Amino acid sequence: MDQKLRGDADRIISASLGAVLPDEAVRRALEDFRPAGGRTLLVAAGKAAWRMARAAVDALGHVDGGVVVTKYGHVMGEIPGVRCHEAGHPVPDENGFAATERALELVEGLRSEDSVLFLLSGGGSALFERPLIPGEELQDITKRLLASGADIVEMNTVRKRLSGVKGGRFALACAPARVFSVVLSDILGDPLDMIASGPACPDASTCAQALAVAEKYGLRLSDGARALLGRETPKELPNVSTRITGSVRELCAAAARQCRALGYEPVPLTDRLCCEAREAGSFLASVLRTHAGDGKRLAFIAGGETVVHVAGRGLGGRNQELALAAAPGIAGLEGAALFSVGSDGTDGPTDAAGGYVDGETLAALEARGLDVCAALRENDAYHALEAVGGLVVTGPTGTNVNDVAVALLDGRRPPAETAARRALF
Repeated sequence: MDQKLRGDADRIISASLGAVLPDEAVRRALEDFRPAGGRTLLVAAGKAAWRMARAAVDALGHVDGGVVVTKYGHVMGEIPGVRCHEAGHPVPDENGFAATERALELVEGLRSEDSVLFLLSGGGSALFERPLIPGEELQDITKRLLASGADIVEMNTVRKRLSGVKGGRFALACAPARVFSVVLSDILGDPLDMIASGPACPDASTCAQALAVAEKYGLRLSDGARALLGRETPKELPNVSTRITGSVRELCAAAARQCRALGYEPVPLTDRLCCEAREAGSFLASVLRTHAGDGKRLAFIAGGETVVHVAGRGLGGRNQELALAAAPGIAGLEGAALFSVGSDGTDGPTDAAGGYVDGETLAALEARGLDVCAALRENDAYHALEAVGGLVVTGPTGTNVNDVAVALLDGRRPPAETAARRALF
């Protein structure tokens, strides 16, 4: 492993994630929060829910009650006046269902002078849920959508119609109280009705679109589930006002600043990456090889959210798969490295945030008898990267604004082709 490049990668990751923590962003959003004079309640859902809630309570001084539901391992202490719950992600579970019931009980019987501060972040689609079908069926549908390669908009178009809180229905449950929603965006383009499936946002999607997604991916649906896909969601919510705070654009900008500080010229490619993870890895590897002879120190930056079509039985996540897929393309290329990380600190059902590879990774894998193509076929990027020190582990970060991939090139080093690279052809 190229220790210099790995050190640069770790510094870029640390600085990027630190710049998009929600604390200051929530405080800024609350400058516009004007309680109506009655009770002020707090509900927070998503991977960043605990940190957002803590920042809000610190800023307000107190709330009259609150519920937080976040991913396992993401509660980092008590918050005065707030009950914190952990639940399953990306597949919803009974703990999430129970925590959502606590939130709905909290907002029962509110009056027009009451206020609900609703803090929402990515992951809320799984974590904040009252299923309108049996929980086991909802879990099965979620698993099949995740494995199919469906993107997050397609998934949420279906899931919001199977839920008693998604698609604006939570805001309806709060009425006539005013709902002030602060949203940390994890979806490209910041579509409010799709972030965590829009519990406090009028739904712009249609029944026809939901049925089309089910048809596209061959979802097996019960009669009850299919009937729900044909039931329209709220299109107007006059009791809600919303502020978006934080997005993948800020994550990419923070990565670019740190790259420049380390002497790399940042080259922003996109903040809307939305293809197969392994295709993105192969593309970024090609970009590095194209510019290997430029004699410059470059950092190519791509933010967004890729997808994985799960066909194998291995362990990994989209960021790990993206990184591993780049390894053959940069094999033997000196001064070249690539990493991809999820801003929430977790990538798929693993303890890693993402993965790192450089020009030496392929040879290191082969020396251990590991085959990149076989690992990718089995969707087993985690174990392949673990074997060569290529996992990026940050722990839960308290934020969630999509992913960032950075391809580093120290063009001041002479490019070289090693036997590992030549063996590919």
